[in-house]
Amino acid sequence: MKVGTDIIQIRRIEKLIDRYGETFKQRYLNEEEIAIAKKIETLAGFWAAKEAISKALGCGIGAQLAFHDIVIDKDDKGAPYFELTEEAQKVFRIKSASISISHDGGFAIAIAVVNFKQTV
Repeated sequence: MKVGTDIIQIRRIEKLIDRYGETFKQRYLNEEEIAIAKKIETLAGFWAAKEAISKALGCGIGAQLAFHDIVIDKDDKGAPYFELTEEAQKVFRIKSASISISHDGGFAIAIAVVNFKQTV
């Protein structure tokens, strides 16, 4: 099991959206995520979640894992969860995972917990 966490100032995401608009969102979110993340706090939370997940996977966002390899959604109760693209799942072999996202006081924070399949 590995844990990852990330925190970001919501204002930082706001500035990036002011500067780059929809292009910024499209660089790190897919269409479904953009549709869910209507509020700036949600956008910042999704950013923090993807960073936290990448840290729990042990690689960070970069050559092994891109923002678009992580797909965040919400269940019927509004709780966030994530899936990896098929290609990324083959690499990281996740057995189970959980994320928590929160925002308050101008910050968004996320924590990810990942359990990996046993290697043979």
